[in-house]
Amino acid sequence: MKTMTLAVAAGILAVGLMQCNTGEPKPGQADGARTLAVDGGAPLDPMLAQMYAPVRLTADLGHLSDNQRQMIGKLIDIAEVMDELFWLESYGEKQAFLAGIADPATRKFAEINYGPWDRLNGNAPFIGSYGAKPLGARFYPEDVKKEEIETGDAALRGLYTVVRRNQDGSLTAVPYREAFGERVQKAARLLDEAAAMAENPGFKKYLTLRAQALRTDEYFESDLAWMDMTDNPIDFVVGPVEVYEDKLFNAKAAHTAYVLVKDLEWSERLSKYAALLPDLQRGLPVPEAYKAEMPGANSQLNAYDVVYYAGDCNAGSKTIAINLPNDERVQAEKGSRRLQLKNAMRAKFDKILVPIADVLIAEDQRQYVTFDAFFSNTMFHEVAHGLGVRNTVNGKGTVREALKEHSSWVEEGKADILGLHMINELLASGELEGQKEAFFVTFIASVFRSIRFGASSAHGKANLVRFNFFREMGAFSRDEAGVYRVDFAKMEQAMTALSQGLLTMQGDGDYTAASTLLAGKGMVGDQLQGDLNRLAEGGIPTDIVFEQGREALGLK
Repeated sequence: MKTMTLAVAAGILAVGLMQCNTGEPKPGQADGARTLAVDGGAPLDPMLAQMYAPVRLTADLGHLSDNQRQMIGKLIDIAEVMDELFWLESYGEKQAFLAGIADPATRKFAEINYGPWDRLNGNAPFIGSYGAKPLGARFYPEDVKKEEIETGDAALRGLYTVVRRNQDGSLTAVPYREAFGERVQKAARLLDEAAAMAENPGFKKYLTLRAQALRTDEYFESDLAWMDMTDNPIDFVVGPVEVYEDKLFNAKAAHTAYVLVKDLEWSERLSKYAALLPDLQRGLPVPEAYKAEMPGANSQLNAYDVVYYAGDCNAGSKTIAINLPNDERVQAEKGSRRLQLKNAMRAKFDKILVPIADVLIAEDQRQYVTFDAFFSNTMFHEVAHGLGVRNTVNGKGTVREALKEHSSWVEEGKADILGLHMINELLASGELEGQKEAFFVTFIASVFRSIRFGASSAHGKANLVRFNFFREMGAFSRDEAGVYRVDFAKMEQAMTALSQGLLTMQGDGDYTAASTLLAGKGMVGDQLQGDLNRLAEGGIPTDIVFEQGREALGLK
């Protein structure tokens, strides 16, 4: 692979920042063939069938004891509380809202989106009586100005607080344990009950500390305990975790839950890659300052079947891999855990990615779209979250603090492109088997899949920026029939240039560069919009929706 110098990469990125897309770009449109704004309960059944493919979440529980199967039921109970909490953070009270929707299909669509805004269409309202979704969801007063948060007390930007306006117009930060008191206490009690059932000492410790964390809004110790819990066949991610829902500041963690069953065979296959993280960090194509932070030595990589989603992770597009904890202190001390959700990943590959490739990828390159490549690309995306820096190199604080509302999409974009860079390096060193062509073509097909998540999604923004960057560097071409062909040599060059650009943007905490890059490349041009419309018109779903719970698992 031809290595591009940082100066050349920065030059290319700078040119890209000044360019606009061809045609007439449509911000936030993405999958624009649908128009979902309805009033009076207009039927949505055809759109539901097109947008979300139903998937029944099941897993083989035969190797679990009776007590462990009962434990899964208890964890589902806790997850349902997280779902209630996320409704409050996203929209407000769930039951009164849903009770006011007469049409069953519209009600179902509202349940998928946790409110009246379509998450795969730029958060456009699909019930005509609603306006735009507040950028800060319900974490802040709807009339809040960004400057009020920036110049106010630091507690207003706390991960585990909601911001409320006092009678005199001032702002105050209310801890989650107070703002959501009754529901938080219920979840904590259920966690204590689950801990009493746990047979594995590490799992018992984690559940006990997580209950305490909900009661105190202090999550550090429970995050450390989760990192140490490596040998239990059941896993549970629960609590306020990701900040995607807060599009005003990316400062507020939203409640979520995953109930997971470990796939021992696939986990064994993946275990060796986590040990390669330090070497991969040292080999990043940037100056030393931008890779000085070494990933924690205990980073882990495992595969799971997910049996229940709730809250943030279940809203709109569904997560297929997890990289946690987000706390920079935990990452420095223990590393992080990367959880690949194999059954959900397979569902998206079969129901969405393969049909997309059949429409948009050149016929002679479709053979390279494989599940193994999709799994590896997704896995190394999660691994790549641990690379680069969490703190700026010039004293601007953490990357998240410096890039503010841009931090999530820049981080997702970095993980995508660095994941591919890592695959290329591991193929060259013989640490990974497979065809480069398969990883590259599957990657490009996946870009189309993720662009359809829309500009309200961090993943959608990252993929739009990358699509336009790659197009301008000739990483792929489009013929008159509207199919795309990867140029493997130019794609390597584009991959290196974008890796360098995003890593240095994070290290510099360059908010202006991130804003300019998104404005110039985070748009859908007419040609791309037409191709996305073809996918929608062909009935290819945008994402999946789950049939899940005790009944799906055969539990009482």
